[in-house]
Amino acid sequence: EGLSKSIGENVLFKDLSFRVNKDDKIAFIGNELAITTLFNILMEEDVADEGSFKFGVSITTSYFPHDNSKYFEGHTESILDWMRQYSSDQTESYLRNFLGRMLFSNESVFKQVRVLSGGEKVRCMFSRMMLFGSNMLLLDQPTNHLDLESITAVNNGLSDFKGNILFSSHDYEIVNTVANRIIELTPDGWQDFHGRY
Repeated sequence: EGLSKSIGENVLFKDLSFRVNKDDKIAFIGNELAITTLFNILMEEDVADEGSFKFGVSITTSYFPHDNSKYFEGHTESILDWMRQYSSDQTESYLRNFLGRMLFSNESVFKQVRVLSGGEKVRCMFSRMMLFGSNMLLLDQPTNHLDLESITAVNNGLSDFKGNILFSSHDYEIVNTVANRIIELTPDGWQDFHGRY
């Protein structure tokens, strides 16, 4: 309700109000900085200048940030041990189950996270999100650093996901096939369109 945020003289969004309904998969388009800032506010990593928001009592969230570097900086452990910090079940077989879905198998789970490529870090972030089993996903440019085959897999996974999704992407196909609602943020205001891109 009435979310507003500015950086200095730069108004990112003003008086933004929307309700997320059951089965909504909302693509945010427009100003990238505004979208990233909105997602950070919704995940309580930033604070709005005005307005408020509230998630339903049964909502659990997972966040895929535009910049995932803070999740990996200063970490020297293996991918397997990196995943352990997010899991209550510490067993190797349990964690391998989630890593295997992102094509980390056999010895690759022992690779140190500090030497991972951009694409491998994205796959780690997806494994982490699956571990949480959330019913609402916030994804800020999730297909950056991925090859075409991986982008297709992400597209299929998001299309099949049974919960809510708030996302932004440069990939036209994902926006067009996943989203059933579009919210456009511009310096002049915002538009909420119920329908496909």
